[in-house]
Amino acid sequence: MDMITSADGTPIATHSTGAGPAIVIVNGALSRAEDAADIAQAMADAGLRAITYDRRARGDSGDTPPAAPERELEDLAAVVAAAGADTAVLGHSSGAVLALYAAGEGVPMTHLFLSEPPFSFGEDDPAPDLAERLQAFVDDGHPDEAVITFQREGVGLPEEFIEQFRASPAFAATAPLGQSTVYDTMVTQRVSTPTDAMLGVRMPVTILCGVETMPFLAGAAKRLADAMPDAEFVKVPESVGHRVHPDATAGIVANRLG
Repeated sequence: MDMITSADGTPIATHSTGAGPAIVIVNGALSRAEDAADIAQAMADAGLRAITYDRRARGDSGDTPPAAPERELEDLAAVVAAAGADTAVLGHSSGAVLALYAAGEGVPMTHLFLSEPPFSFGEDDPAPDLAERLQAFVDDGHPDEAVITFQREGVGLPEEFIEQFRASPAFAATAPLGQSTVYDTMVTQRVSTPTDAMLGVRMPVTILCGVETMPFLAGAAKRLADAMPDAEFVKVPESVGHRVHPDATAGIVANRLG
């Protein structure tokens, strides 16, 4: 593990494996760098150098209040800069939203891979005060309630699924990530509809989508591809549910990075 410093002084924990062209992996909501270990190893096996990192307020990374979506953009910029020139980026779920947001704001990357980005294009967005309410839960010492509320209102998961998750052993490990739900909410609300700058990025863009994912995500990926006529849209049959299939995805990435 290496620690780098973001623009506001926050330490960000990174992990690197493999050798070859560099690719930074940006995880989705309620996940840590360790959750991308399989995809990172698959990238390494495919001849790439994979860099994973704990997004702000997760795992071994720090956090510096007040929360703002720009801070996560700065974190990704710092990780890319530390990875060196000619670095590609793979973002999954909200990590894909963050990655395209960063690219639109000028963070340099050679190729951008977007896996099932949950852009809502301004339709059925969560309540405008969701991030504020999540922060209140965290400030009051109830990060677990922030996680549950985020799943209910930010993601739109069914109540029975949420209750099953709350009763599972995994919930105890996820509850400390409550502060990260504030950042995920802020980023996805800031660019619910991709900006012109995001849609007009100049690096090659590949949009990835599983064939058995949630209908909302499949629709969002196709709508983004339609809005970015120069982007490549790739279906990944091996990806089941809202998950990245390590070997299939690494093969697609390695093929395009040469």
